[in-house]
Amino acid sequence: MTAPASPRVLVVDDAPDSVEVVRRNLTANGCEVLTASSVAQAVGILDGEPVDLVITDLRMPKVGGLELVRHVRENMRNTEIIVVTGYPSIGGAVRAMKTGAEEYLPKPFTDTELLTAVECAMAKLRARRAAHSNGDGGGPRIQGIIGESPALREVLDAVRKASASNATVLLSGESGTGKELVARAIHYQSARGSAPFVPVNCGAVPEGLLESELFGHVKGAFTGATESRAGLFHAADGGTLFLDEIGEMSLAMQVKLLRVLQDKEVWMVGASRPRRLDVRIIAATNIDLPRLVRSRAFREDLFYRLHVITIPIPPLRERGDDVLLLAQHFATKLANELGKPVPRFSDDVLRVFRHHHWPGNVRELENVIQRLVVMVEDDVVEIPDLPCIMRFSSAGDSRVTRPLAEVEMEHICNVLEFAQGNKTRAAEILGIDRKTLRDKLKTLGMGTSDCTHAGSISPVGEFSPGLRALDGDKTAGG
Repeated sequence: MTAPASPRVLVVDDAPDSVEVVRRNLTANGCEVLTASSVAQAVGILDGEPVDLVITDLRMPKVGGLELVRHVRENMRNTEIIVVTGYPSIGGAVRAMKTGAEEYLPKPFTDTELLTAVECAMAKLRARRAAHSNGDGGGPRIQGIIGESPALREVLDAVRKASASNATVLLSGESGTGKELVARAIHYQSARGSAPFVPVNCGAVPEGLLESELFGHVKGAFTGATESRAGLFHAADGGTLFLDEIGEMSLAMQVKLLRVLQDKEVWMVGASRPRRLDVRIIAATNIDLPRLVRSRAFREDLFYRLHVITIPIPPLRERGDDVLLLAQHFATKLANELGKPVPRFSDDVLRVFRHHHWPGNVRELENVIQRLVVMVEDDVVEIPDLPCIMRFSSAGDSRVTRPLAEVEMEHICNVLEFAQGNKTRAAEILGIDRKTLRDKLKTLGMGTSDCTHAGSISPVGEFSPGLRALDGDKTAGG
């Protein structure tokens, strides 16, 4: 991670001695300082290069400092202003603040007063930039998505492009990578952002109910339909319907969904006529849909209807230092919710976070951090505090010399822990049947409890310096 650049400050005053005092002070405290003796000269500098902070005298010949404040505020969003004057008055302070100055310093001021004012103004500037940042210090911020890795930046770029259209989007990626978060970002960045975003997990709704849930039904359409009820397509009218785990949808339902995508009309179950709706579809899958198409488990024509814009979401293990940004974000968020100090992690723990395989991706990381925040009692989180499988894999330098059985045991443990001990789910992720998993556990001398035990960890202090993260209300995929 690159350290933030030194603040660039422009000092404007017609008194050379005053300029020199401020310049020396700020330079000694790590600022890059430019100087100007008039408003006209200052405007010329501002037009030619970026400046973080302007410190200007209020009374100067010809054009005064208030005109410079007005010029900066009207033309430079990312520049803060401090006004200084040797003729302080309440009226002058009010006018300066109303015009757009962040601070008002009467002369003479102490070094501490100057530096405090500068730090205050820069803190406001950093907050403003963070509110419009996507993690790399430039460009608009994508709501809720945390990360700076090249892999994530590709996703953010695709999100911006997809948001500018109404095209159907297909999100692909492993479980826990944040596909719903990306879908929400596309929706809220688009012209539909003020309309509903309606998520539905196609694998969680029983097959017999999915048609009624999606399309609605009229009274008497089937036994128990005592009244007409609109479906999720109706709820998303004008907005976005997010179809998660689209690969779990049956072939019969795929035909009906295809008809909706083609005709832009929805037939309620039992209705005699369709209703035209304006709904954007964003679908997501953690399954290889082309493989399902080849095996005839997914309709080819529906696949190509969904495959207009495809955005692959990278797994956490391919996102570099994003894992540390996310760990900081979750640690701060969860500690604040519990009223605890934000945990501080040792360098060894950060190394484990950075190199862990994370089969459960961002969701797994959030669960690990939550467990640590809850269980910690010591001042610093160390390797022994981590869950057992993370302790087992912490000897990263010896990875290439480890026996195959050891690597296999680690991966099975990872998957079982992610599946919370559910052997059926773990077998699905591993691509083997439940009996094979049971035999492997027996051969390796392992039980499910060996992989789901969690160590305790301590929440204290603050996160390691040099790491930073964006805000986000949900698990971050990006």
